[in-house]
Amino acid sequence: MRLDEEIHDKGLEERIKERVAGKIDVHLGKSGLTESFINEVKNRLEKHNVVKIKVLKSFRKSYTDDVESIAEEIARATSARVYETRGFPQAITCE
Repeated sequence: MRLDEEIHDKGLEERIKERVAGKIDVHLGKSGLTESFINEVKNRLEKHNVVKIKVLKSFRKSYTDDVESIAEEIARATSARVYETRGFPQAITCE
């Protein structure tokens, strides 16, 4: 799933491309969407404007929704928007 809107900030667009191609920032595991997980995502968004999240198998076993639903839930909780979901790694960018 890609974001429908174009990103007009070239600096942000470059950071998104680097982050999507780069390493995972945060792992979402069996503990789930805890307050500490959300706070960590918020902190990384404030610092880098982009965060890449990998949903681990241990979380997928207990959570029945699809990846897009997980991404939207994280985005709502962090006041961000989803840039792209590809399989289970997710890249989320701050608005």
